[in-house]
Amino acid sequence: MISNDKEKTIKTICVFDKPMCCSTGVCGPQVDLVLPRFAADLAWLKSQGHQVERFNLAQQPAAFVQNPEVQKLLATQGTDCLPLITVDGRIVSRREYPSRARLPCGLAQRPQSRLCRSSAKGAVAVPPNAAAEQA
Repeated sequence: MISNDKEKTIKTICVFDKPMCCSTGVCGPQVDLVLPRFAADLAWLKSQGHQVERFNLAQQPAAFVQNPEVQKLLATQGTDCLPLITVDGRIVSRREYPSRARLPCGLAQRPQSRLCRSSAKGAVAVPPNAAAEQA
């Protein structure tokens, strides 16, 4: 059987959120406008076939305790390290909700077309048109 290079690699994405009153964080008097956008990006990732799990510290503290890396960061940095995003168990983002264009490598694009660059927060996906602008 011939391998199809265009086939996507399915990833497991876990989001460890700060304590919020609800699972989306879009309730209450002051809604962070990043949260609805990020929720839409997570829905898009699911539609691409990725497995997405989201944990709220206020509602699912066991998930934070059961992950040794997350537990270690919480013990040393407190909730300032949140949100944490893992891909296949590896922390790829902390302290922010990345935009779709800045999702960790391999999530926003097919593997053969992704370009990555490093930043202070780790590797991020660079849209093909942005890569040309940076050259």
